[in-house]
Amino acid sequence: MIELNRIKHSFTLGRKGNERRVPVLRGIDMRVGKGEIATLVGRSGSGKSTLLHLIGGFLRPTEGSIRIGGQDVTAFTEGQWADFRLSHIGFVFQNFQLIPGMTAYENIELPLVLRGLSANVRRNRVKEAMERLGIADYADHYPAELSGGQQQRVGIARALILDPPLLLADEPTGSLDSENEEQFLRLLRELNEERGLTLLVITHDERVAAIGSRRFRMEDGLLSEIAPEAEKEEALR
Repeated sequence: MIELNRIKHSFTLGRKGNERRVPVLRGIDMRVGKGEIATLVGRSGSGKSTLLHLIGGFLRPTEGSIRIGGQDVTAFTEGQWADFRLSHIGFVFQNFQLIPGMTAYENIELPLVLRGLSANVRRNRVKEAMERLGIADYADHYPAELSGGQQQRVGIARALILDPPLLLADEPTGSLDSENEEQFLRLLRELNEERGLTLLVITHDERVAAIGSRRFRMEDGLLSEIAPEAEKEEALR
């Protein structure tokens, strides 16, 4: 589902004429198979979010190639990326990224509107999604009227409303308490089992990372896969 080959990325700092390139990713290879849950841990500034933004098409690699679902997306234009994201990738964020002036229903409905689906189709899909995620009673509530857990569920419903095969989550439990965190992780596992959804979860929390069938670690722009044996050794320390 996700194939990264020798991905490098750097930012340019400094004023014009005195710029310097700062490497963030230093040659990343990664494979995540269809239907897998992959988690990526690492300290702040290690390059985790940069990697996620590259996979989601919000940044371009300096070098290397990216394939998603067997399709080479490395040289996509902005328009191609916009179409591809809408149908292939769902996003969940730490701070939910809900639109304050829209109700929960309208936030979830938005991707369907952008896709140009009829009002009847939109109504049925949103109703089904809200019932599945246990937020049907909050359809007319605005984000500020919802708890953190409820906002996260609205975010998940919006991310999955077009049934994408891939879900990218950037620190998705960072704004949740322990009870809502556990509910969220249980929901991810259920969605993975029910839909065969592929997930890549970026986190600094080892408890969240533990849901992954594949676990990766980012350190100083370099990626390594954590073998099951290494996990056991870490747990015993």
